[in-house]
Amino acid sequence: MKKILITGGAGFIGSHVVRLFVQKYPDYHIINLDKLTYAGNLENLKDVENAKNYSFVKGDIQDKDFLKNLFEKETITDVIHLAAESHVDRSISGPMEFIVTNIVGTANLLEVARSSWTNDGHIFYHISTDEVYGSLGDEGYFVEDTAYDPRSPYSASKASSDHLVRAYHHTYNLPVKISNCSNNYGSHQFPEKLIPLMINNIKHNKPLPVYGTGKNVRDWLWVEDHARAIDVIFHKGRIGETYNIGGWNEWTNIDLVKEMCRIMDEKLGREPGTSEKLITFVKDRAGHDMRYAIDATKIKNELGWVPSLEFEEGLDKTIDWYLENEDWINDVTSGDYQKYYKEHYS
Repeated sequence: MKKILITGGAGFIGSHVVRLFVQKYPDYHIINLDKLTYAGNLENLKDVENAKNYSFVKGDIQDKDFLKNLFEKETITDVIHLAAESHVDRSISGPMEFIVTNIVGTANLLEVARSSWTNDGHIFYHISTDEVYGSLGDEGYFVEDTAYDPRSPYSASKASSDHLVRAYHHTYNLPVKISNCSNNYGSHQFPEKLIPLMINNIKHNKPLPVYGTGKNVRDWLWVEDHARAIDVIFHKGRIGETYNIGGWNEWTNIDLVKEMCRIMDEKLGREPGTSEKLITFVKDRAGHDMRYAIDATKIKNELGWVPSLEFEEGLDKTIDWYLENEDWINDVTSGDYQKYYKEHYS
């Protein structure tokens, strides 16, 4: 039996991956390891928490001895590594937590996997970000061999972890796979990120903070499509390879916010243009990358993966989920988040 350790499985992307694997592969045992920081929420997994092939372990990838004991106790056969500090703004105000979690934590996992796996048939799958590539101009796309050029403590820490994963493959023959994805959106995302932040603020008639002029461009990927991509890479991707996962879907931040205002005015029964008046331009983020865009040709040609939803449909589904799950939003936006919000977006 495969016993797959999914790190960060109570977070936004991780919970979607855990749910997919638990439901799709009853012969696997899925072990969800999460530290349960502000962005980890076991309510994200209520629909699988009692499944026979699922278990949750609270723990920290910074603790190497804990990881070693977990690998021995559970006889871990594979790793899908999603645990990471991931918010750029937080990395700017507090970079050390990103360095320790994303670099040292990944190194701990790699080292424990290397020492625990003495035979063949294992996979160490590391999930990363397009931000490691830096910033694009008006044209072109990130491809798998684009040179790294990280611009923030967050992206630098993820770039470092990517290099470590590749080093363990080349030096120790650890069977690794890596993917770099574009911006995810969908249900259960902590509202420090753009789309859930704007949904929540529009609903409550709060200012909509947009960095700089709002002309920064991002490629958006529905989180359930990302989970499907992780599934296909884990099962069919080649050892030692990198796959870029993108939505072929570029929007400037300001155009995206305006589109969300339009949709929500309609859903909330407001006069057209009402929510756009809430848009407030704020001081630009330090080192703000101008444009990200991923070329996902390799995963399409090799593994047959393509996004399943047009962005407009995915955005509509996402907005509906947040409007219908007000209790979830209220739970995650209490306490420390309020202090953080005031510090970064006031």
